[in-house]
Amino acid sequence: MRHIYQLPFSHEEVFRGKAGQQVPYHRMYGKQYCVPALTVFSPAEMQELRTAVEAVDGIYCKVMRFIQQYMPDSFLEQQLGIHPGLIQAARMEMVTGGITRQDWIIGEAGPKCIENNTDTPTGIPEAAALEGILVGMAEKISLHAPSKGMDECIRECFRRWLDAYAKQGLLGPVTFTSFGEHVEDRTNTEYLMKLCQEAGYETFYAPLEELEIIPGEALYHHGREINLLYRLYPLEYLIDDRDETTGVDIGAALLELVQDGRLGLMNPVQHVLMQSKGFMAAIWSLYERNEQTPEYCGFRLFNDAELASISRYLLPTYFEAGPFEWSAMPYVAKSYWGREGRGTSLLGEGSDHHGGQTAASHKLHAPMNSNTTDELQEDEEIAAYYNNQPKIYQQLVPMEQAVIQTEDGEYSGYLLTGVFVIGGHFAGVLPRIGEKVTGDMAYYCAAVVNERMDDEEEKEWTIWD
Repeated sequence: MRHIYQLPFSHEEVFRGKAGQQVPYHRMYGKQYCVPALTVFSPAEMQELRTAVEAVDGIYCKVMRFIQQYMPDSFLEQQLGIHPGLIQAARMEMVTGGITRQDWIIGEAGPKCIENNTDTPTGIPEAAALEGILVGMAEKISLHAPSKGMDECIRECFRRWLDAYAKQGLLGPVTFTSFGEHVEDRTNTEYLMKLCQEAGYETFYAPLEELEIIPGEALYHHGREINLLYRLYPLEYLIDDRDETTGVDIGAALLELVQDGRLGLMNPVQHVLMQSKGFMAAIWSLYERNEQTPEYCGFRLFNDAELASISRYLLPTYFEAGPFEWSAMPYVAKSYWGREGRGTSLLGEGSDHHGGQTAASHKLHAPMNSNTTDELQEDEEIAAYYNNQPKIYQQLVPMEQAVIQTEDGEYSGYLLTGVFVIGGHFAGVLPRIGEKVTGDMAYYCAAVVNERMDDEEEKEWTIWD
């Protein structure tokens, strides 16, 4: 059971000031999202996480380069599920080390990375800004915020990206885009924009719906040409986007600008390779065949330290379920482009569990009016989108339980520890407590490191009974 420290304040007392300004979506889907409590980690746990996430990031980047340089287009399309229209841009080698978030389960077998959000990770203001406010409200000198260096990691990441693009001749202001009316996405995007400004660059915010593209020429916002773009919009959505009025294939036109060197994207397109959950199965396949790689490319892909990290921190993951079914081992089926738990199923535990419940499906006591019916129909369409995708199969490991106090009473859930890796370095922590498949109804419960975790006296106040 994970230790939780409950702050001596109500939700309203915590979020009516600066905390609420930093994360205005502290309530979502008609319920509490951020709770006035802290998820407690020991110094040893946090140090191992720091070591683990940087090792895993290095492995991801190494395999990404291997795939870019050595694997055929058919592998990218069939094994990774990359849209053919993304492949050429995904092969363009940009500096490694972007803004990513790995998701970890901490259990009896040690920390295990279950996936990596490398394209459009969110939860950034929660870790970088809100965490420090909440830890400060605890007023205990033995506590410290593990994400306190995250802002500088982000600033340095933009410097590295923009220096690299400048060498390619891409200069000028950086435009940040997301759906303008989506509060969570816009807040995440504007937080990054502020840090890019602090790093010394001119920036603009442009709602995604206001961008205009002239194929073969440029991307514009109200007539201003855009050469550098941070977008909080998934590439697997973008590639299928089409302007129904003009008939322009927006995604294809934008990627053509990238390929022609007229537009620099952040995160770069290469990150879509690692975003595909097929990438996890590719890592495991290469790990199991490491001794054979010299025959294919002339060198041994993983060194001994990397092999040890894969064995310790990653899970057996395959393109088919057979290895788990033959051994009667519980496993997880994950859609290649699943998000917020959608397209994920836990199998072989005795009773199957499917993720992806959304806000509408939780309105169990609401009258079935036309709006509710429309929402449920939309939920069904979204579920079908994810469930019909190709899947990978990963060994199931038990999640750690945690009990928190919410406005609806005591909630017993399961802890998923998100860890931001930015520019290749540990940057911050995003603990969420939800169901066995963590979805968008999970609670954010900020991370804290208790320097006196070995002291029995200190342990007493961290446990919520």
